[in-house]
Amino acid sequence: MDRLQRLWAPYRMSYVRGEEPGSGLGEGQECPFCRIAAGGAGSDLVVHRGAACFVVLNLYPYNPGHLMVIPTRHVADYTELDDVETAEVAALTQTALQVIRTVSAPDGFNVGLNLGGVAGGSLAAHLHQHVVPRWSGDANFMTVLGQTKTLPQLLEDTRDLLADAWPAPARHDDPGAT
Repeated sequence: MDRLQRLWAPYRMSYVRGEEPGSGLGEGQECPFCRIAAGGAGSDLVVHRGAACFVVLNLYPYNPGHLMVIPTRHVADYTELDDVETAEVAALTQTALQVIRTVSAPDGFNVGLNLGGVAGGSLAAHLHQHVVPRWSGDANFMTVLGQTKTLPQLLEDTRDLLADAWPAPARHDDPGAT
């Protein structure tokens, strides 16, 4: 037995093979975010569902806990969101920051939208806001030289931790609710 540690990330094989959408959806390709919103493949990584948006783990995370806040309705641009969707994207992003801080105590965050393929949007056809926790030194030699990201936790385990820490919505029929 050698002393090498193994990095297992079998869920990335479809990405390596190029089986996931790249800069947008080709003809006949189903939007993965619409599929997740409808409860199909990938919906097991949903952390929270709101009235008009949902929060899901990124299948190809930059760091553990990398979430995306996504409107359920298929829209490409931020200006296409209605008032309810805009408010819920903002509120769910705030909650995501709080939950990740509670669960993993990152040193900081990257939060943002990539609008259009040239802006770095890997799936520009369906708007999604990234919430990426960051730690000092998380871009180490493995990332820089080996072009390999080390993720210490299975996606399903990360999803369970975040979902369990997500606050329950206030009930309006509860006399104690404000």
